[in-house]
Amino acid sequence: MFNISKRSSARAVVLASLLTASAGVLAQSARQPSAPPPPPPPATATQPPKAAPDMQMVLDALAGLGGKPIETLTPAEARMQPSAADGAKAVMAKKGMPTTPDAAVTTKDVPYGSDPKQFARIYKPAAAPAGGAPMPVIVYYHGGGWVIADVDTYDAAPRAMAQALNAVVVSVEYRHAPEFKFPAQHDDAAAAYRWTLQNAASWGADPAKIAVAGESAGGNLAVATAIYARDNRLTVPRHIVSVYPIANSSKTLPSRRDSANAKPLNGAMLNWFGHYYQTSSADAQDPRLNLVAANLRGLPPTTIINAQIDPLRSDGETLATAMRTAGVKVEQKTFPGVTHEFFGMAKVVRGAKDANDLAVARLKAAFAAAPRR
Repeated sequence: MFNISKRSSARAVVLASLLTASAGVLAQSARQPSAPPPPPPPATATQPPKAAPDMQMVLDALAGLGGKPIETLTPAEARMQPSAADGAKAVMAKKGMPTTPDAAVTTKDVPYGSDPKQFARIYKPAAAPAGGAPMPVIVYYHGGGWVIADVDTYDAAPRAMAQALNAVVVSVEYRHAPEFKFPAQHDDAAAAYRWTLQNAASWGADPAKIAVAGESAGGNLAVATAIYARDNRLTVPRHIVSVYPIANSSKTLPSRRDSANAKPLNGAMLNWFGHYYQTSSADAQDPRLNLVAANLRGLPPTTIINAQIDPLRSDGETLATAMRTAGVKVEQKTFPGVTHEFFGMAKVVRGAKDANDLAVARLKAAFAAAPRR
């Protein structure tokens, strides 16, 4: 009897060890900003394509700011690192260009929820006449993998859109992971969209002329929120601008390989973000994250902008294919010689200026067109 019990106990120990090891593979982070980073994925020697000279200048400036590799840090540490936007500002300063926000656009922060992170920065053209015709409104979602960055980091694009389109731009701040894991960010994005529809008129905007836009994680939120609006019978945005979105959970996409060692975003960082924002690895297959598997029918015309040197390039390209298959009118363009985060660098990177011009042109046409029925 003793021997049987001993053998059973030994088997139990082995089973517990196997379960622990298995759980380690599937486990995501704790819900604290001090949670340690995941083990790095296997290294690869593949080098990304060469950046255009103006893009490389920003990458060199960013490297000169002394940041540490994000994938080796805790979220709290990562949030303190210099951003690609800081690299662009360093180049602007070197060229003698002003780095302070353009006063042609005013901003005001307004809460849409009870958590301190649930607020929106309302951008308005300073020259917009009081009592003038209602302006269009764009709900914009920033990037950062749902873990780092904020509306301050991503100031350039919404500010430029407000000025170029004479529009109100609502830049949405949302709760961050790992303190709040998926789907908290998607819930906040949807709540902010609904709140914008309810309050746009008070800001001098027309809620019937609404669009959504976003970068990276925010590019995902822009599409996911349009799906939410369709499914909940809200006013559907007239247009979606999705810039290098997270959209495909496959780990074998071409850009995952050829841009695994790209900067400022690499493959190890994608693994790092997923570790913190997912409750379990199964979350990656949720259609709000894996947009290529979502029901995309009935969505508005969409512009997808990608960078050549970016592990998320294939996300945008495969999302465009999925949307076309669903009958959505899509224009997708991959800009050569630029990297992830280039979209906010229009003042110093020519490819970014071209991408901004494309987004503005498509939004302007959408606002001028008759509403969809």
